[in-house]
Amino acid sequence: MASGTTGETAHVTLPETQYTLAPDGVHIAYQVSGSGDIDLLLMHGTVSHLEIAWEDPKLRRLYERLGEFSRLIRFDRRGMGMSDPLDRLPTFDEQVGDFLTVMDEVQAERPAVMGTTDAGMLALAFVAEHIDRVSAAVAFETAPRLVPSEDDDFGVDPEMLARMANASVVIDIDTHIGIVAPARRDEPGFRSWFRRYNRSASSGIRIDEFIRENTHWDIRELLPSIDVPVLVMNRSQNTILPMRNAHALVAALPNARLAEIDGTGTAIFADDVEDIADEIEAFLTGTRPPPRRDRVLATVLFTDVVDSTRLAAELGDQRWREMLERHHRLLRAELDRFGGHEVHTAGDGFLATFDSPRHAILCARAAAAALGSLGLEIRAGVHTGEVERSDGDVQGLAVHIGARISAMAGAGQVFVSSTVTELVVGSGLEFLDRGEHELKGVPGQWHVYEVA
Repeated sequence: MASGTTGETAHVTLPETQYTLAPDGVHIAYQVSGSGDIDLLLMHGTVSHLEIAWEDPKLRRLYERLGEFSRLIRFDRRGMGMSDPLDRLPTFDEQVGDFLTVMDEVQAERPAVMGTTDAGMLALAFVAEHIDRVSAAVAFETAPRLVPSEDDDFGVDPEMLARMANASVVIDIDTHIGIVAPARRDEPGFRSWFRRYNRSASSGIRIDEFIRENTHWDIRELLPSIDVPVLVMNRSQNTILPMRNAHALVAALPNARLAEIDGTGTAIFADDVEDIADEIEAFLTGTRPPPRRDRVLATVLFTDVVDSTRLAAELGDQRWREMLERHHRLLRAELDRFGGHEVHTAGDGFLATFDSPRHAILCARAAAAALGSLGLEIRAGVHTGEVERSDGDVQGLAVHIGARISAMAGAGQVFVSSTVTELVVGSGLEFLDRGEHELKGVPGQWHVYEVA
């Protein structure tokens, strides 16, 4: 059994990882965070790692939001993440039983129970078995049976499921991201975090074996007995699980409501998490939080380390983590120097905002020079436009444009939009024309320049 740890990531203190013993002797890792009055017991889908999850800004934000109104209790399923490794696939019933093991350990009397993707099936099965121990349930991107048939609208796209399983075998991160989180494909730092998250999640059994085993699950016959309130959540453009499945699931449950969430991808961190947290808060507390968004003009700067996957493999996890810590310190020093505001970091990628596009460019160049002393090369992208500020995060088309432009840059390059070049006329900065480009998900053609 691994030991519990306490640490920090992106200025957030992690809750302590603790362990409880299942009846069959398997140690289940769990964390408790938040200060709300409602107990919310959460199991993530096939891939999970309690501590590395906090390094992703969207997951971190989700946990923070849920913790505002709940005591959030998260656990890694057996054979996954920080729970005990296994030499065989866990059974469906064993995994369902782990909900009760963790509940009893943290003395949660009647919690709300939540599961994402295939863990949603486990959560609903647990509710059916222990209806008197649960107050409500949340099923995110959940199908009561993964294999589709002509009898009903349940099930997932079998081709997509097979592609995802195969991608996990060969660690084809690009294909995997394209299926579960396509909106974040070009987000600096996300790819390296996602790779590490997946690689660290499996503690004994390959992820594709979990995925293929799940295709045998079927909880349709349990649905009529689940008469506690259930919130069914599904993204409108889910690449695997279509909305028809969510509508059918709501119809099959005695007391369920549907929340259709904008976005693509299957993973809960695939897109914006604010709407997800809002819906869960309204469902469990009866009160929807007020709007948190404020549109302002800002310059966004994206940076990430070039060829980070190769570097991480060469250095190993421990040395790569130490390198990232030095990278973060140096980059944050340059942000402070030029008046940048760190929004978030994922792996080796940073997103920051500035009041001045000139300061953003100077910061990017200074950071590239400073990080060169570590043998690291970064790319950077700068764009100015209106962004939506929401509890420390920024969103909107301007953010997507900045991310796409950054992804086009090479080692040591700082790419900017034509908007930026127009705003810094007379500053002494010079630019090289890199032509017009289509930016995925962004209307029209965009002229891109490199800082000379």
